[in-house]
Amino acid sequence: MAESDNKSANVLAQETAQLEEQLQGWREVILAGDRVVRWEKIWFPGALIGATTLVFLLIYYLDPSVLTGLSCTVMLICLADYFVPTVALKVFGSNTWTTEQQQRFHEICNNLVRSERRVVGWWKRLCALKEEKPKVYFASVVSGLLAVAWIGQQVHNLFLTYLIVSFLLLLPGLNQHGVISKYTAMAKREINKLLKQKEKKTQ
Repeated sequence: MAESDNKSANVLAQETAQLEEQLQGWREVILAGDRVVRWEKIWFPGALIGATTLVFLLIYYLDPSVLTGLSCTVMLICLADYFVPTVALKVFGSNTWTTEQQQRFHEICNNLVRSERRVVGWWKRLCALKEEKPKVYFASVVSGLLAVAWIGQQVHNLFLTYLIVSFLLLLPGLNQHGVISKYTAMAKREINKLLKQKEKKTQ
């Protein structure tokens, strides 16, 4: 068991180091973005929502086709991938990088690798469910997709995308400031109360 844990830790460290190397040119930008999404200043949540709203209003106003939107998105990603490392090096310089910044950059890369592993783990569990319990897999997947299709039919797709993107951008800050844990604990308490009341009624 200990050997397995050590091997897993070593693989995690290697993957984290590889990701750090790949993102070297983006490290200053990543740290700046990390400060924003973790709400280090009180006005950061408002700025996030304002910027997101502005982008989606622009998309709504321009109303591009799917192909145009996809092409523009990929083009912006390519331009950012080309220009950001060069501009960041000139603006921030390599001499201003501190030990604390390197530590935080390492933590971000480590969290990204762990998140990727979780997604892969969920996918593997889903594939295992398909092999072991095909009926449960079929019922779960079809029910989930029908629910998503119904939600998509009820809510405008652009507005739904706006809500999802806004939530994902606010999620690190909500987690950092304990909002998610607070309301999760409240939900657990309410569920436990309901279960206890049910048990009393059955007795």
